[in-house]
Amino acid sequence: MRIGKGLISLSFTSSSVSQKFSTGAMRNSSKYFPFNKSLMLPSNALAGKVAFITGGGTGLGRGMTQTMSALGAKVAICSRKLEVLEKTAREISSKTNNEVIPIVVDVRDPIAVAKAVDVCENKLGIPNIIINNAAGNFVCPTEMLSPNAWKTVVDIVLNGTAYVTLEIGKRLIKAGKGAVFLAITTPYAQTGSGFVVHSASAKAGVEALTKSLAAEWGRYGIRFNCIAPGPIETEGAFSRLAPTSDIVQVLMNRIPAGRLGEIEELANLCSYMVSDYSNWLNGSIINFDGGEVRNLSGAMNPLQKLSKQQWEELVSSIRGTKSKL
Repeated sequence: MRIGKGLISLSFTSSSVSQKFSTGAMRNSSKYFPFNKSLMLPSNALAGKVAFITGGGTGLGRGMTQTMSALGAKVAICSRKLEVLEKTAREISSKTNNEVIPIVVDVRDPIAVAKAVDVCENKLGIPNIIINNAAGNFVCPTEMLSPNAWKTVVDIVLNGTAYVTLEIGKRLIKAGKGAVFLAITTPYAQTGSGFVVHSASAKAGVEALTKSLAAEWGRYGIRFNCIAPGPIETEGAFSRLAPTSDIVQVLMNRIPAGRLGEIEELANLCSYMVSDYSNWLNGSIINFDGGEVRNLSGAMNPLQKLSKQQWEELVSSIRGTKSKL
């Protein structure tokens, strides 16, 4: 066996060991990691809080809105689609009996963002939970990426997060009020990734913004954190990143927990990170991915695909060449 820069080469006379690694799925470990949809925090954990959530009408944003509202917060949900927002606000508010208001805004426009914050402040009060969740993404070979596609993603993800953060942050500082900002990013913002260069670059900027302001604005009682979720199936966004069942299976095969994440799991983590239970958490990027990043980053981790028989013959072969083993 030769180990070099990211290279593992197996060369043995044994027929079973010299065969290619098993192409089957990673051993099914999902039975050890069942998901729990119940609320993690007490039902009044966010009572008296005002949450401002971008991209709050669908997918992860809707899930976080549901949980924030169920825990007692008043919530303003924002996106460009009024009909979707109204439906989400109506459905969630009817279940939780807490106020959820829809606000139409294009986060790429700082003037529109200021007007949206005005609406929230007038109706609910100045927000003290701000979740930057608005995003745009799709897989694409970088050489096929147009300048307009690049600009669209960067404007929504990075500039939109900055506009919302600056607008609300300045108001909080002027009013002498503390708050927590939470951004939804992605693990590949830290590692980089082909075919989503536009998104990786924008999300990396969001994480830099988060870490920078965690240091600078802590003195104002404002803290900043990120959640970097792994694959979680949602309507719309997930289909642009994993458009076929084959791709979904590939994603699951590389997650040690053996399954995709669930919206409710992310929402529970989010609720903790924006609650007073986590007041000492500041400037952190939390990978929430079932171990996917750690699995992909280990040079020897592909050896998980060896069968028990292959391992026995491999170890035997190594011991045969090293008398002290």
